[in-house]
Parts: sequence; C-alpha cells; structure tokens
Amino acid sequence: MSSINLTKQDLVIVERHNVFGFNLFNQLCRDGGNVFISPTSIALALSMTYNGARGETKLAMAKTLSVEDLPIEDVNIASKKMLAILRYPDPDAELLVANSIWAKKGAEFKDKFLQDNEDFFNARIEILRFDAQALKTINEWVSSNTKGKIPIILERINPSHIMFLINAIYFEGEWSLPFNPELTKDSEFTLRNGTVKMHPMMAMTNAEELPYLETSQFQAVRLPYGETGRLGMYVFLPQDIDQFIHDLSIKNWNSWIQRFREETVSVMLPKVQLEYSKRLNDVLKTLGMGIAFTSAADFGEMVEGQAYIDFVDHKTFLEIDEEGTKAAAATVVAILRGGTHIRVNRPFFFAIVDNESSSILFIGLIENPTLETTA
Repeated sequence: MSSINLTKQDLVIVERHNVFGFNLFNQLCRDGGNVFISPTSIALALSMTYNGARGETKLAMAKTLSVEDLPIEDVNIASKKMLAILRYPDPDAELLVANSIWAKKGAEFKDKFLQDNEDFFNARIEILRFDAQALKTINEWVSSNTKGKIPIILERINPSHIMFLINAIYFEGEWSLPFNPELTKDSEFTLRNGTVKMHPMMAMTNAEELPYLETSQFQAVRLPYGETGRLGMYVFLPQDIDQFIHDLSIKNWNSWIQRFREETVSVMLPKVQLEYSKRLNDVLKTLGMGIAFTSAADFGEMVEGQAYIDFVDHKTFLEIDEEGTKAAAATVVAILRGGTHIRVNRPFFFAIVDNESSSILFIGLIENPTLETTA
C-alpha cells in the first residue's frame, strides 16, 4: 500500500477530473444505451496533451478539463502524486495506470514537453517510424497494460499523424463480500424504455452491513473490494434515471457520498459484461475545446510547426460477476501534422498540365460546381 498522502491542494486535481468526468458522462448519456467511461483515463491523456498547448488552445483545454484556475505546474505535480497513490490500493485488488507517448521519427518535438510528460505522468516515450510495425507495437502496449481486455486502440496510422498520447487503466478487484454463485438466477430487469427482460441476477440474501443511502430519488449501496475496502463500487438505483443523470454534478456527488451510513442490506445485482467504444471529438467540442481540433490549434509547446488533434478515442471493458469486477480503459489522443489549407469555396480557375513538356492539356473556370451543359 502506498504511504503517499495527497494534500488538499493535490486533491483539487482529483475533483477536477471528477467534474470533467460528470460533464462528459452527461453529454454521452444523451445518445442512449449503455455508457461506460474512465474519467481518469481520458483526463490523463488530455492532460499530457495539454502540456503542449499554448494561447487560446490552452485556455480552451483548461476550461474543458476544469483546471483554468490552476497553473500547469500544479496540474502536473498533483497528477504525479495521484498516479503514485493509485499504485497499491489493496492486497486483493490490482490497479494499473500507464501512460505513453509515441512520436513520429523526424518531427521536431520540444524536449521540455517530452521530459515533463515523462517526469510527471511516468509516460513511456518512444520515437519511431510510423509504419505497420509501429501500429503493432502501440496496440501491443495497450493490450499488455489492459491485460488483453483492449487489444486494439488504433486501427491505422494516417501518414500525417505525428504523435499518439495514450493512457491505459486496468482494474481487477475481488468483492470483500462475494456473491454466492449458487444463488444467481434469471430474474426480471426493466429496460429504460419499460421493456422487461430476463437476466442473470446475483444475490446477497444474507443481509450484510454495507454503506447505504436512500432518498426520495434513489437507493444506493457501496460494495467494497478487497481486504481494506478502500476501493468500492457505488450502485445507485434511481426512480427516474434521466432525472438522476441530469442531477449528477460534483456538488450533489460529494453531498451524497458524505451521507452514506452502515445499514443491514440485502443486494441483488445483475451480472454484466460489456465493451464500450466512443470517438470523443464531438463531445469535447461541445464542452469547449473545439479549437484543438482545427487548423487554428496552437500546440507550439509540443512540436515545431502547425499541429492539431485529429481524434480522441476511448475504449472500455467491464465484467461484473460473483467474485468481483474487472474493468479496463484506454484513451488515445492522435496529433495530426497541420499545414496551409486552401478551401475552394468560390469561383476558381484550374489547369491540367504535363509538367514534363509544359503542355496545358485542359484549362477551366468554375463559378458554379453544379453539373451543367454550356452551349
């Protein structure tokens, strides 16, 4: 177990990650269906990227990550301490948090940017040719650091990609009070649209002393993991799931967590196994960092020349059974080499030329791109 203590100042970054996570989660839930994300994974990948931002891009990312009032030095120091304290949470739980940066050979990256990410985020820094072998190497790193639960984070490497910043998290924890597999049976589960289906439900019929909270809006219980119970799963059962998601804020969360009290509780919980994958570009733009995805982005602290975020992809895995929980997440921020852009959106002239002989084969003026015949 870690003996590192987070100060009140250090804990600010944890709360800001949670604020960011709730904002992101609220947006993603609007699409319907299952949603399963790791706010810590996404925040760490973006925080590494944030170290390379300048000007308006830096301000936009800071606002999205809810760290606009914190010097970047404080963000980095607190992140380093948070990573250290997450290493050894419990003898019966495994929590792996790993960061890496994969930089394209030949691009002129800033030494300070790479060094800061290595020093504060324990990031593995690799400079390599972006070829088929690089794709294989990056995916193998993610698979290794998620115990094979997320075998592929990148499908391909664009020739214009110059960097991938990646976070991977793996969690495996045994319940402090395991469910008895002999009591698991199919039972009714009502979907969000009111449809009732049969699903395997685990049961803890012998009432146990567990942290519990009940309000007019929901019931909630905390199921601890491992020997110490330091890690736990909070399960909220709302009367109205849409209203609950609407009310899910850092203020309400902190209030709820403080009100849990030990009570004798019997629990029925569904077995779950799911994989979730989401490109986060649109939701991050909605949350305020749209400039980072455009040619107006300024990542001058990261690399020489113009660059911007091509995509932020997030993948997760979850398995809940009688013994405990396995969960994994990976987040990749892909940086694209920018350049001068020409948007042909008004009348233009063009010519098709044989450069060897200088013969002009065709020339034209297009003032209306709609197909038409000119007499």
